[in-house]
Amino acid sequence: MCSERFKDQAPVAVHAKLLDEDQQYLCAPRTMYRILEGENATRERRDRVQHPKYNKPELLATGPNQIWTWDVTWLRGPKKYKYYPRYVILDLYSRFNPGWMLAHEENGELASKLIRETCARQGIEPGSLTLHADRGPVPKGKTVKQLLVDLDVMRSFSRPRVSNDNPFSEAEFRTMKYGPNYPNRFDG
Repeated sequence: MCSERFKDQAPVAVHAKLLDEDQQYLCAPRTMYRILEGENATRERRDRVQHPKYNKPELLATGPNQIWTWDVTWLRGPKKYKYYPRYVILDLYSRFNPGWMLAHEENGELASKLIRETCARQGIEPGSLTLHADRGPVPKGKTVKQLLVDLDVMRSFSRPRVSNDNPFSEAEFRTMKYGPNYPNRFDG
């Protein structure tokens, strides 16, 4: 069953193939399953591609301006299919919002401008800040990456396809959008 010839076939198919080709009856298909189960071989017998294990980011801030998280949410514009990106930076320790920006488009230059101005306004020393983000095109883009290298700011990313590794920004967006005074649409 685990030979190169049969490793990608079910016991029922192996049973039928042996009967067709060799007119050889070894045992019933159910017995083949029992034998495989006894050998711990009921799982996939072929080699499979293993995705790398990503560690969950462990973000621990013991004081303000050590770790910031940032993200982008989309606000409805005045017309259907018109949205405005809202960039938000949050301090992980105090949940203080040191910087935010509302724009007409999402791109790396705008994100870099926001991060640069926020770091200058907060007096961030080189090498003292970690900036955590999801794996979107802007946070992983070359413009933001180069800015963070220039400012000597460490980068941290969420795991791929995991939406709850940046819960602080997401929680703020949900609180904002589901508030009683939140407008249905924004004027441009």
